[in-house]
Amino acid sequence: MTTRLTGLLLVLPALAMVLLFFILPLSASVIGAFEVETGFGLANFVKAFDFYSQDMLFTLVIVCLSTVLIGLLAIAIGGYLTLGENPRAVAILRNLYRWPMFIPFIVVGQVMRTFLAKNGLMNSTLAASGLIDPAQAVSLLDWRGIVIAFVWKQTPFVALLVAGSMASLDRGTIEAARNLGASRLRILVEIVVPQVARTIMVGLILSFVTMMSVLSVPLMINAQSPTMLTADIAFRINAYGDYGTANALGTISLVMSAAAALIYLRMTLRERS
Repeated sequence: MTTRLTGLLLVLPALAMVLLFFILPLSASVIGAFEVETGFGLANFVKAFDFYSQDMLFTLVIVCLSTVLIGLLAIAIGGYLTLGENPRAVAILRNLYRWPMFIPFIVVGQVMRTFLAKNGLMNSTLAASGLIDPAQAVSLLDWRGIVIAFVWKQTPFVALLVAGSMASLDRGTIEAARNLGASRLRILVEIVVPQVARTIMVGLILSFVTMMSVLSVPLMINAQSPTMLTADIAFRINAYGDYGTANALGTISLVMSAAAALIYLRMTLRERS
């Protein structure tokens, strides 16, 4: 009894934080999404779908595309760190790829805003190198800029998980495949990736949920419509004080995120069964 009470007291501060800063705001948001002037109803969701159905599809496409690219790059980075044969290149990559992970999203938005603009650093460098004509420079401050920002920011996080998981694998199967003449790409795709698939899925789901909640990047990079739901939520609150529609949009975002988690849960249960 004393041990259980001690354990409860140890986890109580963490539980209180979760309850105060996560569970209560989430419950208030979901309840507020159904509140209307006459009581409870679906009017907020009807308005949300009438005004922002295109933005919902835009958000889902952007986040899914970014998630796929993050997964591919994370596998490539982890695979080279595990199978690379050039020690210097492996050391350089190991020291460089993690840097974006420590940069806040608001800083990422500002960096990409100045880097991807028509007269930004990227186009200026390409023009100075003679690779493009300055008159042909185009701005990437649209959906492409959002994808680039998300991929650049989240790839190190997933790559760190994937590389760690790959490093813990039994090297015997890898060396056996090498002795039989298999290429590094074939070893990566057919031997390494299947063994770390669960880690990859966890990292991608965490990245998916993170990108669904980002506000600064779409506000700073993509000012035109369509835009992401986080920008719509901020607009409904700041411009109209419409918390009902904002809560409905937030609930829809929550459902999208929960769907990604449900996919992973079903895959895990299927593997165990």
